Order: sequence, then C-alpha cells, then structure tokens
Amino acid sequence: MASLRLMSVFFLAALCAPRAAADDSLTADAIMARVATNQDSSEKSRSQYIYHQHIRVVSKKPRGKVLREETAEYHIVPKPDHTERTLEQLTGRYWSKGKYETFSGEPVPEPESTDGELVHDFREDATDDKSKDGLAHDLFPLTTDQQKEYKFRLLDHEPFEGRECYHISFVPKDDDDTDWAGEAYIDAQEFEPIYVFTKLSRPLPYGVRKFMGIDLPGLGFAVHYRRQEDGVWFPTSLGSEFRIRVFFFFNRTMTVSLENKAFEHTHVESKIVGADR
Repeated sequence: MASLRLMSVFFLAALCAPRAAADDSLTADAIMARVATNQDSSEKSRSQYIYHQHIRVVSKKPRGKVLREETAEYHIVPKPDHTERTLEQLTGRYWSKGKYETFSGEPVPEPESTDGELVHDFREDATDDKSKDGLAHDLFPLTTDQQKEYKFRLLDHEPFEGRECYHISFVPKDDDDTDWAGEAYIDAQEFEPIYVFTKLSRPLPYGVRKFMGIDLPGLGFAVHYRRQEDGVWFPTSLGSEFRIRVFFFFNRTMTVSLENKAFEHTHVESKIVGADR
C-alpha cells in the first residue's frame, strides 16, 4: 500500500508540475530567428513523409446559396525538387437551372464558368508543388527569406493548446505595402509555430477598389501545426473564408479548407500520427 501511495504522490506531482516556462529575455526578433532556423532545416525532415491531403473549396452568394463546391483527395509524395500530388478522388456540385448537379472525377463540368474557375484556382493556390508540407509558403512569413520583409512584436507569454507559447504579431516593414499581417503562437520550448493566422495588412489600394471595382474584404488564412512523434512539426490544417467583390455585378463568399492527414514516414512501416483516413 505504501508503494501505491508513493506512486500516487509522484503522479500528482507530475500533473501539477509547471510547464516549460518561456524565456522572458528573448525579443520577438530573436524568437522568430529561431523559428526561421527550424523552418529552414525542416524541409529535409518533411521530405521523409508521405501523407494524404483533403481540400474543400466553396463559392457561394453572400446570403448563403452555394453556387459551386469541390472536394478533392490527394496522395502526397515529396520529391527532391517538388511535391508529387496524385488526385485520388474529386467530387462536387454546382447550381444550374434551378437545381444542383453533382459530379465525380475529371473533367469537371463547366470548368470555364466564373465559379468553376474560382474554385479551381483556390484549390491550386492553397498548395505549393515545391513545398514539402503541401502549403503555399508565401502565406506565412516563417522562413529566413520571408522574415526579411516583416517586423515582429512580442504580445505575451501564454499557454496555447496545452503548450507554453510566445504570442507574436507581425506586419510588413513597409507601411505602404499591401501584404500579410497577423499573429502566431510559437512553442516556447521548440520554437516551432503551433498556430498562425493572417489577414491583409491594409485594404487594397483605393484605385483598385474605385476604378477596377475589386475588393477582397476578410481575406486571410489560418493554419495549425502538430508535432510528430519523431519531433518533426507539420502543418495539419488550413482554413479561410472571405469575400470577392467586383463592381456591382459579382459578389461571392469563398471558403477554403485543407487538411493534411495519415502521415507515414517513408523509412518505417508504421503510421506515426495524423488524423485517420
């Protein structure tokens, strides 16, 4: 009985033990420099994984009527100089003549329609064939080259999703530049991003909105990262919802969601992490 009580004491002590504390002496720039180093070196590690990617894109009217949606399933195999994406399944539906028409596989119907082109373009633009993690890297300033154009500010040290984090904001160095701005939660122990969200740093230039009639209110992206069992961090989900307005005759709400799942290491047989297929 004494040994059981002793084990219980150790168990309770482990539960109550403080999380790894954030280093108060580090500046935002120093934190992000470590993130950049980790991101720069992670390409090789991520290239050892194959996984599946689920993408769903929806185009709808502002009041909610879905005009077109497509759901695609890909098998992802990183290569030395690119990422091989094999389409395994494609399904969708679109509004036509007062009813929904469904489809499966390629070629998709009405590919040159406005909604068809929008959905296809956003399905492709959310990914990057040269990226080992399957995401378009220009959405988030994490690597050394990308960080050169940004300035960072440390907002807080706080727990996020069970891990102690640095909460950091970022904006373009050039105040007149229309680029991404946002916030990131950085793991305080491993200096890896856990969650990053972006939005446009400023509205589109007045001339674009006034004379070309184009506006993109709410444009931005959010991405979650998860640590794999061997220590490699991988982006597991991306999401966005925003509007596209062109003069008075075109107005759409676009929803984009991406999930990386069913990760497998290429040098071992067992599946290590990720959502079930």
